[in-house]
Amino acid sequence: MIGIVIAGVGGQGTLLASKILGTLAIEHGYDVRVSEVHGMSQRGGSVITYVRMSIDSPVYSTLVEQEQADAVLAFEKLEALRALPYLKPETGTMIVNTQEILPMPVITGSAKYPEDALETVKAKAAKVVEIDAIGLAEKSGTSRAANVVMLGVLAHSLPFSHEDWMKAIELNVKPKFIEVNKTAFEKGYAFKA
Repeated sequence: MIGIVIAGVGGQGTLLASKILGTLAIEHGYDVRVSEVHGMSQRGGSVITYVRMSIDSPVYSTLVEQEQADAVLAFEKLEALRALPYLKPETGTMIVNTQEILPMPVITGSAKYPEDALETVKAKAAKVVEIDAIGLAEKSGTSRAANVVMLGVLAHSLPFSHEDWMKAIELNVKPKFIEVNKTAFEKGYAFKA
């Protein structure tokens, strides 16, 4: 059983990332369950998506329980901190986009953004990969492809070929955005932590 949690903020593409992962697994005979929990996504609120897949047994639950995620893709530093309890303590990998998006309580002044969010994650996670996914996506042609950059980093942890990932991107991305997303994936795939 492989459990992946994708944590981000509304508009960052967590749902597209989960669709690409789900398609990839289904194409290879995995039993797959994908579930998303929306916060105030229209206003930049938290969005979390669970992807569970297994090649040798049925997947009954759509949720990844705490301490059961093999990987967490965190599209923002505070979301990495929020999703940390899902990560397997001894073996899980946290892939973190170094972007900061201020939540509404911080914007209104009623709370402070935790400046030590990434340090806390590093202290508690078995493995942390920090990446400027926005910067790499911009070099690919659009900052909106940061989610696919993150998938490129994750790809090395999953049993699918590079070509399999390209096909899944083609199946899930609108035709006019396929090439930019493929380029974004390549940037993440080539990233050395």
